[in-house]
Amino acid sequence: MPPKYHVGQRVSFGSALCTVRYIGPVEGTGEEKEWLGVEWDDPTRLSGSQTAGSFVRSTRPADPEQSFVEAVHEKYATEITTQLTPVALDKQIEISGKVVEKVGFDKIRKQLAQLNELKIVLVDGLRINCAEKPSRTIRETCPKIVELDLSRNLFEDFEVVVHVCGGLDNLRTLKLNGNRFAPVNSNEGPRSEFDGVRDLELDDILVPFPELVGIARQFPSLKTLTAESNYFTKIPCPLEARDLVSLTLDYNKFTSLSDLSPLACLDSLETLHLKGNDISKITPVTDGTGKPSPTTPETLCVFGAKLQYVDLSYNAIDTWEFVDALPSIFPGLTALRLSHNPIYEGNAKGSSSSTGPEEAYMFAVARLKNLKALNFSTISTTDRTNAEMFYLSRIAKAMAEVPESEEYSVIAKHPRYADLCDIYGPPVIVRKVSGTIDPNFLEARLINFQFYIPKGPNQEEAITKEREIPITFDIYRVKGIVGKMFGIPPLKTRLIWETGQWDPVAGYEEEGGSDDEWEGAVIDAPPEGADSNPGKWMEREVEIVDSTRQIGFCVDGNEVKVRVELRQDYSS
Repeated sequence: MPPKYHVGQRVSFGSALCTVRYIGPVEGTGEEKEWLGVEWDDPTRLSGSQTAGSFVRSTRPADPEQSFVEAVHEKYATEITTQLTPVALDKQIEISGKVVEKVGFDKIRKQLAQLNELKIVLVDGLRINCAEKPSRTIRETCPKIVELDLSRNLFEDFEVVVHVCGGLDNLRTLKLNGNRFAPVNSNEGPRSEFDGVRDLELDDILVPFPELVGIARQFPSLKTLTAESNYFTKIPCPLEARDLVSLTLDYNKFTSLSDLSPLACLDSLETLHLKGNDISKITPVTDGTGKPSPTTPETLCVFGAKLQYVDLSYNAIDTWEFVDALPSIFPGLTALRLSHNPIYEGNAKGSSSSTGPEEAYMFAVARLKNLKALNFSTISTTDRTNAEMFYLSRIAKAMAEVPESEEYSVIAKHPRYADLCDIYGPPVIVRKVSGTIDPNFLEARLINFQFYIPKGPNQEEAITKEREIPITFDIYRVKGIVGKMFGIPPLKTRLIWETGQWDPVAGYEEEGGSDDEWEGAVIDAPPEGADSNPGKWMEREVEIVDSTRQIGFCVDGNEVKVRVELRQDYSS
């Protein structure tokens, strides 16, 4: 006799889960044949199709369903009684021809067989459609469960989950990912069955956000909520979870931070995960005309001061104005993940030059003064100083490209400019005279640099590269060029200018001196062009220190030789 189905039923065919959406004939196949129109949970199951639906013969046998208790037995008891047969347990084990003594196998078998001692139970994908059968209850089978994974099963009604958890007084973590529940009563209040649950996962359950709110409301002690991959585009109502500490909304469809405005009422929230959305703008709250209001603290949604960590990686952020606005929206922000956005890939809008990940890192650190960690990396005092001075030099460069009367338009794009000037002093602005191109002007001149990395223990020969660099480039920009030339991070380098000049070594005595007392290139005879006094001579070297100064003020001449070394304090 063919199985009986009903619309809305959850079914598994060949381990592929689906929901019955239609029962009846299909045009062109004969009216006497009955088909099931099913929606597959996995939309990629039908290659080349634009939908996750297909037709299945109603006579096709479905995978057997079972209760939660039966699934626990299948997963944790059947493995022992069927796989570890007496023959297998008594058989000798040989490894490389040597007989291995079996110790503890019986103990492991007994521990796994004692289902009532289980604390972590993973029965995801085991075709569960009900809680228990009259023959044995949940409390009799596994009452001590602390963490339970019920993901990707055949539940039709959320009440089945309530029934399961009602027999688990110690339950703290519940995972319901990938289930397809019938519409949930959004007005349901807190449930005593969920009193102990602290962590809840509702990834890929594909319910409207108000229904998710209704589910979360039933967990009165909720601390952590995960709702990834649910295709949410906007949060239409507050999430009623006053004690919530961590919220994960990764891989949804949000496009702006204002889409999350109702979540700002979560005063206890400390961590917010928004990875893998399509967020690119702030978009402040709009007025009755539908037009955006001015971007001011009064019009932005402001989260609580306890929210310290925000993950915005893998989004579409392409302007630094977005980053500048983050402290206004997240006043307690001290840790941020911003990687894998267009601004980290050199595609920032409004930028005249491309930036790599390292420069983008420094820009982000400098723009967010209270940030203590970025992309899982702790920001040291040295990191912040280097980043802020580099950022200040970039602001000065932008100011030099506009007339003095328009400097305010550049400063307006950099809210921290005045603050950085108070700390490091105003930068030197070298502005080209409008309408003139004078080959003798300082900015028009180039310096021919010969950069080289000397040979060492891990390098058989020295590497030398030449590059003409404008005399007006600041030190940070020169370091960026060197880093790209040699394939090393700019902040890990030291630049040593070899002047070609020689100085006498003070304190040398003809009869008592020791060559071991001197470092660097030391010679006995006076070099060409130097005084003819006898004694030791050393080549003069000058380190080009990180700063916003122009390279032209740090070296002399049009031909300069610079040794590139790795900083010891970055040699981890």
